[in-house]
Amino acid sequence: MTGKYTADGKMSGFLTLDRSMPVYRAQQPRWAILSVLCLTVLIMNLDGTILNVALPSIVASLHATSSQLQWIVDAYVIVLAGLLLIFGSLGDHVGRKWVFIGGLVVFAVGSATSAFAATPDQLIVARAFMGIGAAAVLPSTLSILTNVFAEPRDRARAIGLWSGTNGLGLAIGPVVGGWLLSHYWWGSVFLINVPIAVVTCVAAVVIVPDSKNPAAKRPDPIGAGCSLLGIALLLWGIIEAPTRGWGSPIILGAIAGAVVIIGGLGAWERRTSHPLLEMSFFRSRRFSIAMAGLGLTIFALSGGLFLLTQYLQFCLGYSALQTGIRIAPIAVVLLVVASLSNSVARFFGTKLVVFAGMVLIAIGLAMLSAVTIHTTYSDVLPAFLLMGIGSGLAVAPCTESVMGSVPVDLAGVGSATNSTALQIGSALGVAVLGSLLNTRYQTDMTTLLGHLSISGTVAKATIGSLGGALEVAGRLGGPLAVQLTQSARQSFIDGMVFAVSVGAVIAGIAALVVAAFLPARADSVTEIQ
Repeated sequence: MTGKYTADGKMSGFLTLDRSMPVYRAQQPRWAILSVLCLTVLIMNLDGTILNVALPSIVASLHATSSQLQWIVDAYVIVLAGLLLIFGSLGDHVGRKWVFIGGLVVFAVGSATSAFAATPDQLIVARAFMGIGAAAVLPSTLSILTNVFAEPRDRARAIGLWSGTNGLGLAIGPVVGGWLLSHYWWGSVFLINVPIAVVTCVAAVVIVPDSKNPAAKRPDPIGAGCSLLGIALLLWGIIEAPTRGWGSPIILGAIAGAVVIIGGLGAWERRTSHPLLEMSFFRSRRFSIAMAGLGLTIFALSGGLFLLTQYLQFCLGYSALQTGIRIAPIAVVLLVVASLSNSVARFFGTKLVVFAGMVLIAIGLAMLSAVTIHTTYSDVLPAFLLMGIGSGLAVAPCTESVMGSVPVDLAGVGSATNSTALQIGSALGVAVLGSLLNTRYQTDMTTLLGHLSISGTVAKATIGSLGGALEVAGRLGGPLAVQLTQSARQSFIDGMVFAVSVGAVIAGIAALVVAAFLPARADSVTEIQ
C-alpha cells in the first residue's frame, strides 16, 4: 500500500477514496447526525463514571473484593478493546450505520442484564456482554463522523465537540450516579443506559447515513482472536497479581503469554493480506505518537478516577452523591478545555498543546502523592482540576491527529484503532494503578492482622478491600473496630500514594515522548509505503 497524506488530510498516490462509496450530500442534517453520535458517546462515557461512583455500593450489596471490582470495570474494557478492530473493519465492509445500530441493541441488553446481576461473577459476565455492543458502536461513531464531515476544518470542529461530549459524560456521570444511588439500588446506574440507547437507535435509523468501503478486505479472525486473548491475559495477570503474588508462576506465565501473543499479532498483521490492524499506519509519526499519547492520557485519567472515587467515599466518608459532585470538577474542566483544544492546537501547534496537557496530568498526579489520612477535599481539588485541564488539552488534538492521518475509505479501521488505544489505556490504568494500590494495601493489612485475634473468614474480607474492612469494623465495634478502621484507611492511602506516584512518572515520560517525536502541526506530510 503506497500513498501520501497531503496538508488537507486527503490521500494522493495509489491509495485513493473509492468513488463507489456513498457521497455525503449538503442537504443531509450534519449537525443532527453529530448529535446522535455524541449522545451515543455520552452514554458510553456516562457508564464508566457512574460505575466508579457505584463501586462502594456494589461492595456492600454483592460483597465484591478489590480484584472483583477491577474485573467489573475491566471485563467490559477487555472485550471492548479486543473486538474494536474487527468491528471497525466489519463496519467498513458491511456498512457503518447498521453495525452502529446493532451495537446499540447489544449494549442495551447488556446494561439491563447488569442491572439485575445477583453476584459479582454475574455482573462481570454481563459487563463483558456490554463490551461487545460498545465495540460495535464506538468505532462507528468516529468513522461516520469522518465521512459526514469531510472538510478538515469542519472535521476538526466536529471531533472537538465529539471529544467534549466524552468530557460531558465524565462530568455528569458521577452526579447522575450519585443521585440514582441516593434514591434507587445500584443496578439503576446500568438501567439508565437502556432508554437512552433506544432513543439514539431510533434516531440513527432515521437520519444517520450509511457508508462503507466496497473494497474493504475480508475479516481477520486470527488477528481478532490474538488481540482479545493477548489483552485479556495481560490484564488478568496484572489484576490477579496482588492476590496470587507478582512472582507466582501462573502470573508470570500469563504476562509472558500475553507478550508472546501480542508480538505474534504484530508479526501476523505484517504478513497477512487482510490485516485487522493496518500496520502501515504506524509508519506515520503523527499517527503513532498521537495514539500513544492518547492511550497514556486515558491511562492516567481512568486509573486516577478509579482510585479517587473509592478514596472520597471510603476515606473521606462522602456519600455517592457527594462524591459525584466532588468528582465533577475534573470532568467539567475537561469538557470545556476539550471543546476548545483543537482551536488552540491550530494556533500553538499540536505538539505544544498535547505536551502541556500531559505535563499538567503528571503534576496533578504528583500532587495527589502528598495525600495523608488527614487530607481534606479542598487539599486535593487543585490536583483534580489540573488532571481535568491536562486531559482536555491532550485528548481532542491527539484524536484529530489520528483521524486526520487516515484516508476516509479506511475511517472505520482508523477509528477502531483510535478507540482501541483509548480502551487499552483505560483498562491498563485501572489494572496497573489498582493493582499497585492493592499490593500495598494487602501487604500492610496482612501484617496488621497477624497481630489481631480475627477469624480467617473475617480476615479474608478485611484484606479483600477497604470496603470489606470497614464493614467488618462496623460489626466488631469497640476499640478493635477503631484500630481496624484507622489502619485500613491508612493502608489504602499508602497504596494510593504509591500508585499515583507511578502514574505521575508514566505521564511525565509520555510528555517527553510527545515533545521529542510528535509533529508540531497537523499539516505535516506523512508518507506510507
